[in-house]
Amino acid sequence: MVSSVLFLQELNVHRSLSHIVRDVSFGVDEGEIMCLVGGNGAGKSTVINAIIGLLPPTSGSIKFKGVEIAGKPAHEIAQLGVGYAPEDRKIFTDLTVYENILIPLKYSKPKERTFTIERIFSIFPQLASLRERKGLYLSGGEQKMLAVARALALSPQLILLDEPLEGLAPIVVESFVKSIKEIKTAGVSMIIAESNLRNALKLADRLCAIERGEIKWRGKAEEVNEQVYKILRG
Repeated sequence: MVSSVLFLQELNVHRSLSHIVRDVSFGVDEGEIMCLVGGNGAGKSTVINAIIGLLPPTSGSIKFKGVEIAGKPAHEIAQLGVGYAPEDRKIFTDLTVYENILIPLKYSKPKERTFTIERIFSIFPQLASLRERKGLYLSGGEQKMLAVARALALSPQLILLDEPLEGLAPIVVESFVKSIKEIKTAGVSMIIAESNLRNALKLADRLCAIERGEIKWRGKAEEVNEQVYKILRG
């Protein structure tokens, strides 16, 4: 029986006087990829930041494996089993690829590790060949891969990816998509914020289309219709 890993109910988030996210509700099942699609400023990143604890919700519920996490600090949410790869990567540029991945491994117990560093490198073979290169000298695509690999090092049950494919060359996108699907095959659930619907459809089991902080459409990838394209065009 498939069970829900994460469930949001009537989530609202404000920034100063701006109401950014409005009554957002959706769930993510075990081993499922949910894509939040929408234009710039639609509220996708705000939803992800609220889940990981970087932005406190004004109201609503966020339950991870049945535990309420709304308002908890980010480090506590990460320790529960939620990984996060931000849009701007936030890798340690003065450390090597290997050292970046090693840091979160220090905070997980060996018996709890689903993803060893060897397994992570098998998922991202491009990084394996760059393991001694410092983050500063990686390309944008390589830095994005490293951000996901670092999130994976905590052996999470859920990973939040904010625009992982944005600005990447088509050949890099195809490689990255393959790696993300391999992570899914291992049973990890994912929520991916994506502005490009074509890229989202390469990954998603289900999608939520967001406009001005509200979910305007939701459904399976194969059910995407002209309404979704209109939402993304604004």
